Amino acid sequence: MQKASSGVRRTAAKSTAPPRDIDEYLAGVPEPARSTLNKVRAAIRSAVPPEATEAISYRIPAFRYKGSLVAFAAFADHCSLFPMSLAVMAAFRKDLQGYHTSKGTIHFPLDKPLPAALIKKLVKARLAEKERKKAH
Repeated sequence: MQKASSGVRRTAAKSTAPPRDIDEYLAGVPEPARSTLNKVRAAIRSAVPPEATEAISYRIPAFRYKGSLVAFAAFADHCSLFPMSLAVMAAFRKDLQGYHTSKGTIHFPLDKPLPAALIKKLVKARLAEKERKKAH
């Protein structure tokens, strides 16, 4: 299994070109991580406003709403959710007990996504944070 220099597994075996969209990214992710990320994607989509868009940012799937919102990815030994906010991660410290976290990322097993309710709470907190920043 190849890894890109950023630690993200390359999604195309022979190509180093970044994926064009989330579907292309996911097509290159082996099971069980692909199913896990599809569940993460669905949980995020259910929590964001309809005008939020999907994108590839730094070679990984992301959602944008008034700028970068959240991202997620598969790695060799885990999947990650990137809330893109240390404040949001700190606010949910108790909810995240039992998951490995590091600066800006939450790791979870390849075959077991974070609970959808927790993903939705994290995304809604991130949306609220962005709205507060836009108001100032």
